[in-house]
Amino acid sequence: MTDSADAISPAADAANAFTAVPIEVTVCVGKARPLIRDLVMLGENAVLTLDSRVDDPVDLYVGDRLIARGMLEEQGAGATGQLSVRLTEIVEKQGAL
Repeated sequence: MTDSADAISPAADAANAFTAVPIEVTVCVGKARPLIRDLVMLGENAVLTLDSRVDDPVDLYVGDRLIARGMLEEQGAGATGQLSVRLTEIVEKQGAL
């Protein structure tokens, strides 16, 4: 007789397989709306001003779906610091399958 913990349904096994698939999460820190003529004139060291501030929340997307919001943080010190996002809000699942 098999132990119930050892018996995994095919559906559960398939669901577990999907959890190991990597996805790309895009973090949107702001937007800019330059004219095309201004955009093509940009060169090295040019500054493109965004519509947000350093301390504003950022949006996290998977594809074109907003999944969460958070705040940018720097992990480590100095110029070698790694950016990360501390999640502050998980967007409600609407129309989830």
